[in-house]
Amino acid sequence: MDRPPLEVADLVRAAGIAFIERNRQWIRWTHIKVLLAIARCRTALLGGHIDECTRCGHRATISYNSCRNRHCPKCQTGDRERWLQARRRELLPVPYVHIVFTLPQRLALLALQNKKLIYDLLLRCSAETLLEVARNPEHLGAEIGFFSVLHTWNQKLQIHPHVHCVVPAGGLSLDHTHWIGSHPRFFLPVPVLRHVFRGKFTEALQSAFQQGHLHLSGNLALLRQPHAFASWLRPLFRKNWVVYCKPPFGGPEYVLQYLGRYTHRVAISNHRLVAFTDGQITFRWRDSAHHNTTKLMTLPLDEFLRRFLLHLLPKGFVRIRHFGWLANRRRAQLLPLCLAALNSLPAPSEPETSTAQPPNPLRLCPNCGGPMVVIERLTAAQIQMRSPPSPAMAVT
Repeated sequence: MDRPPLEVADLVRAAGIAFIERNRQWIRWTHIKVLLAIARCRTALLGGHIDECTRCGHRATISYNSCRNRHCPKCQTGDRERWLQARRRELLPVPYVHIVFTLPQRLALLALQNKKLIYDLLLRCSAETLLEVARNPEHLGAEIGFFSVLHTWNQKLQIHPHVHCVVPAGGLSLDHTHWIGSHPRFFLPVPVLRHVFRGKFTEALQSAFQQGHLHLSGNLALLRQPHAFASWLRPLFRKNWVVYCKPPFGGPEYVLQYLGRYTHRVAISNHRLVAFTDGQITFRWRDSAHHNTTKLMTLPLDEFLRRFLLHLLPKGFVRIRHFGWLANRRRAQLLPLCLAALNSLPAPSEPETSTAQPPNPLRLCPNCGGPMVVIERLTAAQIQMRSPPSPAMAVT
């Protein structure tokens, strides 16, 4: 994909310092750290490396290093490819289902004040809902395995916590002897998923409040009183929560492409940025209420960066998680049983050799398409010494 004409990094380099100074009342070091990483990403400030083709010997110019911050729009391609490569062996020869669990907008501010707790509850309660409903003999009567990805934004960069779950359309029988496939056009009843998810999440939220684990300040400070919190929570039981289940789609090869849209996305990609003029940012967004029509939105720089920073995750928070027979502690035992039940055994691994190259290298030679390998690493100081002197420095 071609480099976009405008990037988030360009905005931060042009006006990031002024933005930080104007917003000292709320901005924290964690926000500044991410902005600095994005601004320095793939610049000489982070050092660089030189690649050489293992096939034709072509040597590339210096490539600047990435910041590897998970909130950086430019640093997700490599991580996504490595993650997809690791998942390839776990895909089953069956259709897959995409299910989305969304928190009500009423919980948005609470989520911002309690990111780690609320996002963890969202991932855990949605997973428990799928596992419980799938095990019920009235529905599927099987044990399922899947992974979940947390997203916290909508197309306008507003806070919108939701979880994408990608699930094989079926599961392993409860006695682990055979595979139970779901209906070709139906996986699990959405009304039941909504009811169970709402009950599990609100119960967990009430428990967190009773144990004093919720941080309530600002507009939510009044909710520190038990009666006030219970009154505030009560309307959540009066409406259906949003759970969306798409019909089963293609098999393993299509799934790999499909997953790339959701696994390592950040709040906004650089390719959605259109213009930066007079302190205003224009970007594309998709209006789901009007048949996913693409529209343009313009925001002041401060508001755009404020919305972008809403979606920073707590340090160490795991936003991609595996459940059921794909959970780390059960995968080695139960995944082979699923493959055997489907009469699909994994291909035998090739013997290791000293000359073997890593599969699917991320960088390919522009001349012959061969894999590129790093032959020299350079620090920021070494790159500076190799750079030609500027006109000012050349004058004696």
